[in-house]
Amino acid sequence: MRNLVEDLRQITHVLDLDGWKGTKDSALWPKAAGEGFGAVLTNDAKQMQRPYEVEAIARSGIHRIQYPHKHAGLTGTGIAIATVCAALPGVLSLLTHATAQHLVVLTGIDPSPGSRYKLCVPSEIPPKFWPAS
Repeated sequence: MRNLVEDLRQITHVLDLDGWKGTKDSALWPKAAGEGFGAVLTNDAKQMQRPYEVEAIARSGIHRIQYPHKHAGLTGTGIAIATVCAALPGVLSLLTHATAQHLVVLTGIDPSPGSRYKLCVPSEIPPKFWPAS
């Protein structure tokens, strides 16, 4: 397999490609390979459960990167974006040197409030050196 370093320098959404809107997944993989794409980023976890899609992915020879999208609304969008932003640079760095097809599943960012931020209400529990009111 060729080194895919040149193919991983640009990210393009399928909706931004003329004639790609509405392309079924089983047709998208060979089309992407034919156009020289090095990887596909998807949130469709069910692809790997459908034999015809798995075959299309395998035959394409390009990398598949999956990110989770399990939560609705702004929270779900934020978690998905954060997951991709945090993991993609490292994944692409690894794939840059790959000479074989890789299937990557990104680990989702923990959405629980305690792992995303800390809250301080100085009027209730002031931090060290907080001036008295």
